[in-house]
Amino acid sequence: MNYGFNSEELAFRDEVREFLADYADLDGFYCQGHRWPEVRSMFSAMAQKNWLALTWPTEFGGLGKGPVHEYILWNEVAYARAARNPLAAGIVAKSIIRYGTAAQRATWLERIRTGDIHFSLCYSEPEAGSDLAGLRLKATLSDDGTCYELNGQKCWQSYAQDMDFLWVLARTGTQDSRGRGLSLFICDKAANGVRVAPLPTLDGDQLNEVFFDGVRVSVEQRIGDENGAWSIIGEALADERHIQFPPGRVRRDLEDLVAWLNDHDLGHDPMVRERMADLAARVLETEMLGRKVLATMVAGGNATVDAAMNKIIHTTVCQDIARAVLDLGGPEALVTGNRPELIWRQSLTETIGGGTSEIMRSVVSRQLLGLGG
Repeated sequence: MNYGFNSEELAFRDEVREFLADYADLDGFYCQGHRWPEVRSMFSAMAQKNWLALTWPTEFGGLGKGPVHEYILWNEVAYARAARNPLAAGIVAKSIIRYGTAAQRATWLERIRTGDIHFSLCYSEPEAGSDLAGLRLKATLSDDGTCYELNGQKCWQSYAQDMDFLWVLARTGTQDSRGRGLSLFICDKAANGVRVAPLPTLDGDQLNEVFFDGVRVSVEQRIGDENGAWSIIGEALADERHIQFPPGRVRRDLEDLVAWLNDHDLGHDPMVRERMADLAARVLETEMLGRKVLATMVAGGNATVDAAMNKIIHTTVCQDIARAVLDLGGPEALVTGNRPELIWRQSLTETIGGGTSEIMRSVVSRQLLGLGG
């Protein structure tokens, strides 16, 4: 496998870095809930370069680039601490391109491409976190067949407080139909019966729970067939595996924390240097695993196991970096407002983000090691 970039890809990386120089202080990767107006403005600036539609087919207004360019873009954005990749331009738009009707593409794609609208994913529920096949939010078709009524609750939604629309996975079949009875809907967050409530997180930001009480959604806002969502969300997830856990974020964590240790005259301590050297090697491991996921996708392979391993290592390393500086820096590293203290608090949520680490380990166990039946 070739994990390097060619000259055209490197030139694109340089262009992205030049663009991001204007957003060096944005810090939206960790604090998007506090910086959303600025993050949204940056996404609008990216849209002017058509970067939100970087990999969309040209017939739908995209640039038609491959996953390497997309990986470069969002890895550099993560390293710059500017933002996380917007779900509207990725999971939502790619699903609409693949499964939407001509009318749905006309309604949604251009508004996403230009950065005018943004989405939050409403998948997880209080009793169905990573087990999406067990979700209970019900979508009932009206007697006249023109709309669905949504009733139930979602939980742990990222940035739902700021988004314009909700990408809702709902049950249209019986409860025992599991994944065979799910459908996807676009719901206006401002619709009657929608209520968003904050769930504060340790890093000072928030997740959300979203309540649906008799929310009416037009049939035209169902994406794909009724009871056909399982394959849609699976393919959308596959589209995003190379950018879900960008190693640029992990490298920036290490660099920021090494800088903090040096600023506090700890960088020359042999014990500190040994700990940081070990972490530096592990950061390289995350970068190589990230490139392996990318290389598998470029080759047209199934990156499910590679992506699961990447998520586990990404989560473990960013948490170990944060804990190392708390161990080595002592009380000063725990002062609120210090970068090490924020990184430590934020790293705790990585265990559950993007699918829990336990679920990722089960994927590796079953699909790579053949364990568990």
